[in-house]
Amino acid sequence: MGTSSKNTRTCNKGHQYFKSSDCPTCPICEQERKPDTGFLSLLSAPARRALEQNGITSLEKLSTYSEKEILQFHGMGPASLPKLRASLQEKGLSFKN
Repeated sequence: MGTSSKNTRTCNKGHQYFKSSDCPTCPICEQERKPDTGFLSLLSAPARRALEQNGITSLEKLSTYSEKEILQFHGMGPASLPKLRASLQEKGLSFKN
């Protein structure tokens, strides 16, 4: 297995971090903006961003999509679906069929 070369980066807020990929996302900024409560707080940063970028910030809005549609979003993976299903069920909601 090869070693990855990490580059020092600085975001527009002045945070310094190391990245080996071309991803421009600052992990410090991502951690700061992670919600403390709600269904979005249960998700990884890429999955949370995928929903937010598609205007899904409430369970009611999430329930208007099918699981297949959610999985089409860049950054959303199958590991997030059980968390989303459980959150929907707690509110008496479900994914669209």
